[in-house]
Amino acid sequence: MTKHELLVPAGDIKSLYQAIFNGADAVYLGCKCFGARKFAKNFTNDEIIEACKLAHLYGVKIYVTMNTLVKDNEVEDFLKQVDFLHKTGVDAIIIQDFGMICLVREKYPNLEVHASTQANTSSKETAELFYKLGVKRVVFSREMTLEEINSIDVPIEKEVFIHGALCISYSGCCLMSSMLGTRSGNRGECAGSCRLPYSLEKNGKIIETNKYLLSTKELNTSSKIKELLESDIASFKIEGRMKSPEYVGFITRYYRNLIDSRKTNIEEENANLKTIFNREFTNGNLFSVEPTDLMNQKTPNHIGLEIGKVVGITPNKIKIKLTRPLNQQDGIRFLNSKKGFIVNFLYDENDNLINSATDVCYVDNKVNLTENDIVCKTQDHKLLSTLKNLPLRKIPITLKVTAKLDNPLQISISDQSNTISVLGDKIQKSINAPISKERIIQQLEKLGETPFLCTSIEVNCDEEIFISIKELNDLRRKLVEELIKVRSNKKVEYKVEKVTFSQVSSNKEKCLTASVFTEEQLVTCLNLNLKRIYVENKEIYEKYKHNKNVFYKLPRCNRNPLSTKNENLLVSDCFDFSKNNSKVIGDYPLNITNIYTLYYLQKLNPESLTLSVELTENEIINLISKYKNTFHKEPNIEIVGYGRVENMLIKGNILLLEKNKYYNKIIDHKKRKFPIFYDGINTHILNYKNVILDNEAFFKKCSTIRLIFFDEDEDEVKKIVNRYQ
Repeated sequence: MTKHELLVPAGDIKSLYQAIFNGADAVYLGCKCFGARKFAKNFTNDEIIEACKLAHLYGVKIYVTMNTLVKDNEVEDFLKQVDFLHKTGVDAIIIQDFGMICLVREKYPNLEVHASTQANTSSKETAELFYKLGVKRVVFSREMTLEEINSIDVPIEKEVFIHGALCISYSGCCLMSSMLGTRSGNRGECAGSCRLPYSLEKNGKIIETNKYLLSTKELNTSSKIKELLESDIASFKIEGRMKSPEYVGFITRYYRNLIDSRKTNIEEENANLKTIFNREFTNGNLFSVEPTDLMNQKTPNHIGLEIGKVVGITPNKIKIKLTRPLNQQDGIRFLNSKKGFIVNFLYDENDNLINSATDVCYVDNKVNLTENDIVCKTQDHKLLSTLKNLPLRKIPITLKVTAKLDNPLQISISDQSNTISVLGDKIQKSINAPISKERIIQQLEKLGETPFLCTSIEVNCDEEIFISIKELNDLRRKLVEELIKVRSNKKVEYKVEKVTFSQVSSNKEKCLTASVFTEEQLVTCLNLNLKRIYVENKEIYEKYKHNKNVFYKLPRCNRNPLSTKNENLLVSDCFDFSKNNSKVIGDYPLNITNIYTLYYLQKLNPESLTLSVELTENEIINLISKYKNTFHKEPNIEIVGYGRVENMLIKGNILLLEKNKYYNKIIDHKKRKFPIFYDGINTHILNYKNVILDNEAFFKKCSTIRLIFFDEDEDEVKKIVNRYQ
């Protein structure tokens, strides 16, 4: 049976303590740089050293997130940080960037690497590739079902999110924040674009106005713990590095009890959880809920727990009829008006101050509420107070005493993994007051505030012997100190290898390519003799695939990327491209932002690779130069020179759109319009404007340029192609 690790987030030291003492098996945290939660408090290097010592003392593993895309000018600092983490003794690092995964595995063979959820493992083939690269664990995409995950028979550890905030887009596939400004979600700077209000336009008509169309509920699989425990998932992961220490403590204890089959009132615990953080709950794609059941379009914020209704209002007081208790210092929010405050004063019907209420009560009307409303508790003062007090977590140990005449006293301590022994003075015959076994046991059991709890003591001693109480105390303290030191400093052997780079093939051909949506665009591009034309629509592709210039754009996050063989393909997912005997072009969602990702992907034998659209033109120029200087070859790359990039890829039909209708748009508060369509499997959101190269003359000389067409007609296509030819 699989042992299921409970993996818990820590955004700061306080959260780390909450995670450890409430029962986490492992904790993941971020450094001050290269983590996908840049705006969490995160950990300094000194704090990481202390975090490792504390966690390892209690047998808890530490995983560090190094899961942003890395640019060439950052690689040296990235590797320095990895080197520090390896020396410090972290149990694994979590990486998104494909090049850094490969480079770290070669450079640090003893360092465990996990492929982040941003690395987008959505298929067996991707898991196989990571396994061959030496990756110990993959974090599967949150869009995958439990059935799909269970069916993947690759000998690699599986990690799955079971609780917390959900990204609406496949992780690693969201460019919304990046395209709207300079904050890249792939670099830990997500601006939370999915939590903003949008309007929905269908065929020129607004049908939804100013709703949170892309905002998801919180994942909560507590009611499905039985199915999870029956799976072969190695690690159950909780999201929440931006959440409070009290949240971390509560959710750790909650799932610890569920995993350990302790009696738990799930309904009541979920009610308590709602007072800490609640956007409404969903079982998520993991349990195949309907797409609309993922969404909370009413609010992206903490709702709280419904506890009653407003039944009367005066300028000074609000009368509330309660269905659940309300206490002084609790936080409340009025659901419809979205107003709220801390209940500093609570009154009964006689206007007397009270500490708590269970039926009718009054609060001060300090938010000028004017209409009756639903009352939600957004902060439970008593619950939060109890959560601030950390529970005890003791490490079970055993002791063994050997006390034989004329031999040194020997005491051993064992935690099952480590055994430490110390020798004392030579045992002598007692003259007046021999020590008993019971007194030896009594003295050695006094572990007090140490992290240990003695479960048994074996005493093998002669009769009528003398051992001083001071000696027993001193030896006990010495053993405890040594065991703490051994446990706290547990780490794998630090090892660093020199990385050598082999030659990779490089096709220096430079050409013009296009990605098309319509048959008219395809025919126009064929007539203009474009070298490669990527077709999104499978029916159109099948009609024209006899033409060697026509490529099928394989759907992103494909569960079976090898289903299409012996074809011309544009692919967006990492797998062994050579396996399907196709001519493969790598697309920009492969997230190539540095020369090492380009190099290691090139070793998978694609015809060409497209650079990330998150690179600036100057960064692309520098990448080309650095690649030449490092690998002594000109890179065979493609860059997007024109068109709408895809900002989001969303599983399912969350907005109930008609299949393959391209007239839908979502509109943000700045009146920017983003084309959105449903292809029968996924919902796609395109950027509101076209990417346009400023320096196309330079890039024509050193790369293939791709034009992305969406709604352009024949004349527009000709005009744009002529510009870039």
